Amino acid sequence: MNANMSRGMFITFEGIDGSGKSTQAKSLVTALETKGMSCVWTREPGGSEGAEAIRKLLVEGDPDRWSPETEILLFNAARRDHLEKTILPALENGQTVISDRFVDSTRVYQGVARADLRETVDILHKTMIQQEADLTFIIDIDPEVALKRGLARNSGEDRFEDMGLQFQKDLRAGFLDLAKQNPNRCKVIDGSQSMQDVGKAVLAAYESAMK
Repeated sequence: MNANMSRGMFITFEGIDGSGKSTQAKSLVTALETKGMSCVWTREPGGSEGAEAIRKLLVEGDPDRWSPETEILLFNAARRDHLEKTILPALENGQTVISDRFVDSTRVYQGVARADLRETVDILHKTMIQQEADLTFIIDIDPEVALKRGLARNSGEDRFEDMGLQFQKDLRAGFLDLAKQNPNRCKVIDGSQSMQDVGKAVLAAYESAMK
């Protein structure tokens, strides 16, 4: 790696299941690459060989497969491998890393919606990960609409959708509260618009943040 190359920017997308954040993360990659920027798209859980293996344990199977405490440990194991193998090498190479989910999902899913374990999430993050996003987009959408979208995909990765509508409502509240706590980093985008308009809003918010 070129030691003189400036460090890249780390951007994350967050939101409830079926919010459209995955589509928008890839859309931003395309938009920035069109501008000549070198980008790396990645996702959580996953983003590296080891993390992808752990992903299957987390997103497939019965909703009661793991306790919230076990989920936190699995997510941190996957995140550490993702950080070491994918995120840090790209950032150190001056690339922009755009990730579909990162630690904010754990803060909301296991720290608020699944259980009151935010302190545990933060302690493990500070100890094992020590990386925050430079900019986070939270795609906000009505939980009923998002849940229908998520279940309609039939992806086989429906473990969290299968936890029901109230869980998705709790997630939405958690993400919006997180945005209020971190107004400089987190930008809430109205996900009820057309896919193209959401993309335009994301790009506009990105350009504004870069000024």
